[in-house]
Amino acid sequence: MNQEIRNKYEVVIGLEVHAQLQTESKIFAADSASFGAAPNTHISPITLGHPGTLPKLNRKAVEYAIKMGFAAGSKISEYQYFDRKNYFYPDLPKGYQITQDKTPICIGGGVKVKLSTGEKVVRFHHIHLEEDAGKSLHAEGSSDSLIDYNRAGTPLIEMVTEPEIKSSEEAAQFMTEVRKLVRYLHICDGNMEEGSLRCDVNISVMPVGSKVFGTKVEIKNMNSIRFIQKAIDYEVVRQIEAVEAGEKIIQETRNFDPATGRTSGMREKESMNDYRYFPEPDLVPLHISEELLTQVKAQMPALPWELFEKFTKTYGLPDYDAGVLTDSREVAEYFDATCQFTKNYKAASNWIMGTVKSYLNDNHLEIEQLTVTPEKLAQLINLVDEGKVSTSTASQQIFPVMVTDTSASPLQIAEAKNLIQQSNTDTLQSLIDEVLAANPAKVKEYKNGKKGLLGMFMGDIMKKSKGSADPKVTTALLQKTLDSL
Repeated sequence: MNQEIRNKYEVVIGLEVHAQLQTESKIFAADSASFGAAPNTHISPITLGHPGTLPKLNRKAVEYAIKMGFAAGSKISEYQYFDRKNYFYPDLPKGYQITQDKTPICIGGGVKVKLSTGEKVVRFHHIHLEEDAGKSLHAEGSSDSLIDYNRAGTPLIEMVTEPEIKSSEEAAQFMTEVRKLVRYLHICDGNMEEGSLRCDVNISVMPVGSKVFGTKVEIKNMNSIRFIQKAIDYEVVRQIEAVEAGEKIIQETRNFDPATGRTSGMREKESMNDYRYFPEPDLVPLHISEELLTQVKAQMPALPWELFEKFTKTYGLPDYDAGVLTDSREVAEYFDATCQFTKNYKAASNWIMGTVKSYLNDNHLEIEQLTVTPEKLAQLINLVDEGKVSTSTASQQIFPVMVTDTSASPLQIAEAKNLIQQSNTDTLQSLIDEVLAANPAKVKEYKNGKKGLLGMFMGDIMKKSKGSADPKVTTALLQKTLDSL
């Protein structure tokens, strides 16, 4: 698109992010909410909406929603009631969805995002609780639709932003931060491929400086941050080109095809009146007490930005290290725990981002599955700092033993494998004298200016010591000996 034409328009984006809450049971029934079971095995008369059944609210889902509200700085509504949102989908067994319309559990708040142009807080309009629908499956080559109701009734929070996101980059960074946050809180696994975190994207364009939004188009059920960016970029161009051509933008729901990178119309978008909201008569109003808020607040973990500040200010880490370590709550907590046993915070960061991460990646493990405790890793770091082993020996010969032998300390492993560095100057001097005596011609070349031979001498000394010579002490002693010849 011509940049001059593009600059005439302002993009307005709002996101509706759905996060499945990691409760054991569904929001209004005792059916299992776990993912991956055979189709239609986690259902009951309540899930299927049989006549005479009554919903009962899952307390844990309420607590998880409050956690997200606390993390986002939202106001928690004291009094709430649930509503029926009436519309027909084949995968919505009751013919309506129980949700919150007029009294969402969380109001306001927001999430800070880092952009190429600086930082910005993307604000929430509200966060509300609701139940998920089932899932329609369409087999290739078949005209039939198959329905799996296992997901129906799974608890969701829907996080609705203000319409103030201005680019695909901003939307992607926001989703990245939200995914990190729900994982930190342990309220959602953030798995977008499985649909436990997904979002609807609302996009419109308007002339720069206009006070009136353009007609909104919604792209449904985006389950990839990369696809969100691609869909926004395509849709912005499509809408601007349509407006420039004098065409009318239709308020509709569109689908995104990852294979083509294009959106296509699915159906015209319903208005609020079409949903015919009214209070859910089978659920009593919900009162959030101060006692419950206090209990939930006590369960809140340290949040990413709090740990980032601690790692940079208290531990003196570079921003890059702090950013990598705080990307995951479990990694951040492992690093923080390691720092309770060593003062070499930068070395702890290097080990976790380097040797530890490589080991986990190679073995397809998460850090909570690592058999090396933070205390044992700190002992290994301290062993290097004390000059007893080199960093390469620690990472290549001691750490691999530590992951299988959890009872032995790093020092015990080093001693058993005869890896303790030799720093006794008398012993080292004898090794140096032997090597130099065996290479008189090379010594003469060194004295004539070929200083690169120092590495050859060091290599021979390390071989003779079977790698136990302290490199720093040996190098200094070797240079001193050569200079005196």
